[in-house]
Amino acid sequence: MPSASPIAGLRALLLCALLLPGLYSQAQKPTTSQVLHTAQGLVETGVLDGAAYRIDIPGGWNGGLVMYYHGYAQTVGTFHIQEKIAGHPAPLLERHYAIAQSSYSLPGWALPQAYPETESLRKYFVHKYGPPKETYVVGSSMGGALVMVTLELNPRPYLGGLDLCGAVGPTIESFERRFSLRAAFDYYFPNVAPPILQVPPDYLANEAEREKIAAALRRNPAGAEAMRNLMGLHSDAGVASDIAYFTYVIGDMTRRAGGNPFDNRNLLYTGSNPADSKSDFALNDGVRRYAAQPKARQYLVRHYTPSGRLQKPMLAVHTLYDPIVQPGSLAQYDHLVQAAGFGENLVQQYVKHEGHCAISPDEILHAFDELVDWTHGGSRPEPGPLRGAEKPEKQDKAAPADKPAATLARFERPALHPRP
Repeated sequence: MPSASPIAGLRALLLCALLLPGLYSQAQKPTTSQVLHTAQGLVETGVLDGAAYRIDIPGGWNGGLVMYYHGYAQTVGTFHIQEKIAGHPAPLLERHYAIAQSSYSLPGWALPQAYPETESLRKYFVHKYGPPKETYVVGSSMGGALVMVTLELNPRPYLGGLDLCGAVGPTIESFERRFSLRAAFDYYFPNVAPPILQVPPDYLANEAEREKIAAALRRNPAGAEAMRNLMGLHSDAGVASDIAYFTYVIGDMTRRAGGNPFDNRNLLYTGSNPADSKSDFALNDGVRRYAAQPKARQYLVRHYTPSGRLQKPMLAVHTLYDPIVQPGSLAQYDHLVQAAGFGENLVQQYVKHEGHCAISPDEILHAFDELVDWTHGGSRPEPGPLRGAEKPEKQDKAAPADKPAATLARFERPALHPRP
């Protein structure tokens, strides 16, 4: 691999200091923990560094470890030791890997919390159960972005990573897109959603908010069509779901950054009506423009702008239609990786489903097997369709195309339970 430049090395050190306080400290002890032995293996839950965690070690453990990052969630959760592991990490137990996952100490775009807290959990696992024979990092949605962050900044403990439906690439790109679309929504539908820079702290993207937005879309079919076109969505239900979710995201990031980190002054809105530019003329003339606050914008840049120095293999799997994370978002990251000289470490594949993170257990297993084979000296997976796990008769049952974003806590973080 290419050697790191002094500037790149300094950047990595600075990012470690910002995101990983205490990365190289000794393993910490949990403030609470309990262990359950079952016929299927061992389960441990507890609280470490202020975050709930869960460890599953299957019977017949192969000595390997998967560190799992869950996705964006509106509430912090806990794990119930009596419940079976669920969601995207569950199939990996079939390969006899142990799985460790943190709930993170804060909700929202929790990169500054999730990264060090998951690293603390990895160290705790090593301290208690011994060094694993090999370790992989796996994540879904925001967790996919954390796979990227981990393999750029702390690759040494890992053989590779599996990114499932990940929000991979510069945070500023995906989040500013969401902000700009919310601003466009306000042009077509004024006073329906909370003020874009004053989202109440208790706002949630729930059924009531989605229905309020859906009702406004029904009252203005032309505006609804324009928003579907701008957002690349199939239905008004998808627009309502995303606008509610984007509103929560904007409020979350504005509070984290200590001000407005978003700027749409230089954006040209296009595509509101593919057959006629007049709609775009009116939108660009009428949409409100916002200027970012410099310090807040720097927070958005820090958390996180990738360098492209992907130092271990990463396999990314995405659906071809995702109403929350754009399927093409990884292309920009691929350009960064190629420019940094690590292009052979990144492969993207797709599955023929519609919906956010609509990847089946069989597909997850097949992708993970490809990653393991790759890191063990096998051939690099082929970009393109994920082959070998297709079940055509079940393809359309993976998930609805526009599954409401308010179910994030369930389908991105299925094994967690909201705290009171």
